[in-house]
Amino acid sequence: MNPFQKNESKETLFLPVSTEEVPPQSSNFPKKPSPKICGSNYPLSIVFIVVNEFCERFSYYGMKAVLTLYFLYYLNWSEDSSASVYHAFSSLCYFTPILGAAIADSWLGKFKVLSMVGLSLIALGTGGIKPCVAAFGGDQFEEKHAEERTRYFSVFYLSINAGSLISTFVTPMLRGDVQCFGKDCYALAFGVPGVLMLIALVVFAMGSKLYRKPPPEGNILNQVVKCIWFAISSRFKNRSGDNPKREHWLDWAAEKYPKQLIMDVKALTGVLFLYIPLPMFWALFDQQGSRWTLQATRMNGNLGFFVLQPDQIQVLSPFLIVIFIPLFDLVIYRLVSKCGINFTSLRKMTVGMILACLGFAVAAAVEIKINEMATRQPNSQEIFLQVLNLADDEVKVTVLGDENNTLLAESIKSFQNMPHYSKLHLKTKSQNFHFQLKYHNVSVYTEHPVEEKMWYTLIIREDGESISSMMVKDEENKTTNGKTAMRFVNTLHEEVSVSLGTDASLIVAEDYGVSAYRTVQRGEYPVVHCRTKNEDFSLNLGLLDFGTAYLFVITNRTNQGPQAWKMEYIPANKMSIAWQLPQYALVTAGEVMFSVTGLEFSYSQAPSSMKSVVQAAWLLTIAFGNIIVLIVAQFSGLAQWAEFIFFSCLMLVVCLIFSIMGYYYVPLKPGDVQGSADKQTPQIQGNMINLETKKTRL
Repeated sequence: MNPFQKNESKETLFLPVSTEEVPPQSSNFPKKPSPKICGSNYPLSIVFIVVNEFCERFSYYGMKAVLTLYFLYYLNWSEDSSASVYHAFSSLCYFTPILGAAIADSWLGKFKVLSMVGLSLIALGTGGIKPCVAAFGGDQFEEKHAEERTRYFSVFYLSINAGSLISTFVTPMLRGDVQCFGKDCYALAFGVPGVLMLIALVVFAMGSKLYRKPPPEGNILNQVVKCIWFAISSRFKNRSGDNPKREHWLDWAAEKYPKQLIMDVKALTGVLFLYIPLPMFWALFDQQGSRWTLQATRMNGNLGFFVLQPDQIQVLSPFLIVIFIPLFDLVIYRLVSKCGINFTSLRKMTVGMILACLGFAVAAAVEIKINEMATRQPNSQEIFLQVLNLADDEVKVTVLGDENNTLLAESIKSFQNMPHYSKLHLKTKSQNFHFQLKYHNVSVYTEHPVEEKMWYTLIIREDGESISSMMVKDEENKTTNGKTAMRFVNTLHEEVSVSLGTDASLIVAEDYGVSAYRTVQRGEYPVVHCRTKNEDFSLNLGLLDFGTAYLFVITNRTNQGPQAWKMEYIPANKMSIAWQLPQYALVTAGEVMFSVTGLEFSYSQAPSSMKSVVQAAWLLTIAFGNIIVLIVAQFSGLAQWAEFIFFSCLMLVVCLIFSIMGYYYVPLKPGDVQGSADKQTPQIQGNMINLETKKTRL
C-alpha cells in the first residue's frame, strides 16, 4: 500500500497551484487515532485546551473586572475617559487576532502560535490565542464526530465563563479587601491573573503530544487578497457585453487561480458579509464592564446575606452563562425542535440580538429610577446650603436680601441633624450672602461669598458669650463611586490625627478645623483610632453605607472622653444592586444564543484552510463593537439613560437588517467547501517517484 495513502486525512487541505504554488507540507496529525475521554468520542487533547482556556480567561477577565475602577479611582480619570479607554483596550484585544490568524494559517500553524506567541508574549498574546484556540479545539475532532464537535463549542464557552466567573468574583476582593501600601491592592488584583496565564502555558504544553496539528497552508491570506483583486480587475476589464456573464463575481479569477481556492474565497466572503451587522451586539454586550459597572456604583450592594462591590456585579454574566448553556442545549433547544421549529444558527443569533435590545431597555429604566432617587444638583445661579449648629442652644438663621427670606421656618437646635439642603437663588454667578443669626437675645450679622452650582455648609460655633459662623464648601460630596465619603470637624483645642486604616492619617486642625474628604469602603467602623498631642482615643463611627456622605463632629461634651457626632448629609444609595439582575439575565441569554452559536457557525462555515482567519474575523466584530461604544461615549453628550435607549434602538434596527441578510444566506455544507480538486501527489515505487493525479476530498 502506498504510504502516502495510508496516513491520508479525509480533510486533506488543498495546495495552491499556478503562480502561487507552495511546496507540499507533511502532515502533523498523529498516525493513530487520538485517545478518547472515558471511551467517548471526545479526544483527550481537548481537556488540555479547555483547561488552558479556563486559565487564560481567568487572567483576561480578572484583569478587566477591575480595570474601569482602576482608571476611575486610582488614576482619577473621569467616567467617560475610564469607559473610553476600557473599550479602546478591549477593541485592541480583538483587533490583534487578525494578525495571529494570519501567522497561524499561513506560517507556524495554530499550535505554535497558541503556545509560542500567544502565551509567551502577553502584549500580543490575546491576538495569538483568540483566533486559534477555538478552531484548534475543533481540529481535534474527526469529521465523523461532527455532533460531538458542535457540543464541544458549548463546553469550550463554559470553560471561558467558568474562568471569568471565578476571576470576576475574586479579583475585586483582592483589590478591595487587601491593602497594598495603604491603598486598594491593584498590584495583587493584576498579579494573580498573571500567574494564571503562566499556568495556562504549562497546561497547554503538557498536552502537546496528543494534539492533532493540521499544517499551515502557506500564505493563504495573501492568496485570498490576490484572488479577490484579480477577480475584480478582470470583471472591470471585461465589463463589455461581449463576454459571457458568470455565475459569481469571483469566477472572473478562474483564468489564474484554482477552482478550489475560488470556492473557498466564495465561502469566506459570504461569511464575512454576514458579519457586517454583528459589531452592534458586542457594543451592547461589552458595556457590562464599563457603563453597567458605573451604574452599579450608584446602587446599594447590600444583599442581606452578602455585600457586592460594584465591579463584582459583573460576576452575574459568567454565572448565568454556566447555568444557561446546559439549560439551552439540553432543554430549550430540544423543546423548540419537538415543536417542529427549525431553529437554525442564524435564527438563534437573531433572537440573541433581540434579547440584548431588551436588556438595554431595562438598563435605561433602572438608570431613570436611580436618577429619580439621587440627590438633585444645583443649576445655574443656584446653590445648596445647609446649616450646622454646633452652639449649645438653638439658633434662628435668616438670609438677608431683597425679599428678606427666612431660610428655615423654625430655629435650628443644637447639633440638629438637618434633613436636606436648602436651595438659594443667586443674582449672578457669584455673590455675597448676608445672614442674621439670632442666639439667645443676641443678633449676629455675617457675610459669606458663594459661587453658583456649589454645595455649602454654614457652621455656627460658639465664640465666648456669642456665636460666629464659617462657610465650608462641600465641593467633593458627590459620592457617585459607590464608596463612603466623610469629613471631620474638630471642636477640641488640640489637633487630631484620625487613622482610617487606608493611607496616611487624616489631620483635623484644632478649634473647629475642617478636614478634607476621605473615601472608604462600606462597612462597620466601631473602633477608629485617633490621637492628639496628649492622648490617644477611639471613635465609634458605626455603619458607613454605600454612596453616603457623612460629617463627623469630634466633641468632648461629656465625661466619657471625645466622641463623634454623626450627620448624614448625602443619603445612602437606596436602590438595590439586585435590580440589575434582569438586564444581566437578558443580555446573558442573548450572549448564549448569539456568541456560542456564532463560534460554531464560524467554524462550520469556514473553508478548512481558513478556520483561524474566520475565527479572527468573528473576533474582529467585537473590536468594532468596542469602537462604537468609544465613539458614542466621547461624542454623544447624551444622558446615561438616553444613551442606553439609543443603543437599544440601534440594536433593534441592526437586528432587522441581520434578519433580512440571514434569510437570503445559504448555509454551506461540508461538501460545498470540501469539493474535489485535482492534486498531484508523489507516489513512491521502489527508487522512482511518479506523479499521480487523484481526486481528494477537501
